[in-house]
Amino acid sequence: MIPVIAPDCRNDRGPFEKLAVLYEGQGDVLPFRQLAERLAVPLVSSADVGSDDERLFLSWREGCLKLLDQELLKKGGLFVEVDPRQGEQRSWPAPKQNILAQAIGRKTRTVIDATAGWGQDSLAIFRMGYEVRCLERSPVMGELLADGFRRLAGLDWMRRLNLEPPELVVGDAIAFLAELTLRPDCIYLDPMFPPKRKKSALTRKSMALLHDLVGDDPDKEALFAAAFKAAGKRVVVKSPDYAEPLGGKPSESFRGKLLRYDVYLKDSN
Repeated sequence: MIPVIAPDCRNDRGPFEKLAVLYEGQGDVLPFRQLAERLAVPLVSSADVGSDDERLFLSWREGCLKLLDQELLKKGGLFVEVDPRQGEQRSWPAPKQNILAQAIGRKTRTVIDATAGWGQDSLAIFRMGYEVRCLERSPVMGELLADGFRRLAGLDWMRRLNLEPPELVVGDAIAFLAELTLRPDCIYLDPMFPPKRKKSALTRKSMALLHDLVGDDPDKEALFAAAFKAAGKRVVVKSPDYAEPLGGKPSESFRGKLLRYDVYLKDSN
């Protein structure tokens, strides 16, 4: 079981009016009921879902907790992918050769991802051998991440190497960072920016549903300030290549085709 630390601010974003837990009649209903109770949302059956239903649903399918809307009810759903992304090596630790590794820093040991989202960057950083802690303010995304990390913990290579998945903390990142006593080497931020280019259908869907759950990031400047104060050595901000740097002129930037990582180094004195 992966611990999910839920501060008092767990429900500070109000009720999830569009969300329900969907039980489709297979397996024990108890985990579905417990999930609905944790999130304070309805538990519904397939018979309760009409063709014009605009709600979002959480349901276990094929051993994964998945997020569904009306379109995805027939397509399988979105979930936290724990396998390496296309092009990533499957050895552990993966070589620190890409621009993400360059931004994080080869001498970095500890990383906090303060905007975990679907967890893909957190997991990529973890697979490179860094010690990772994930922060996520949405309790719904927290449940999806916790399910993904449980599946990660059960993989053969994780057990063989006696590895523990990243720690997951659900709550407000700004408040959490303000109370840190041990500074991580690096704090990683991937805040939401207004879209400019067309993305793949799956990326558009995952980002759209994430936006429905989390909303915009109007406090990203405050989050950057909290991260820079709490970081031991550096803050890394992932952004689309068209966006203005979040923290002003960075110490250095690493550019990909459509995105960049802006690195803000702390004074070593």
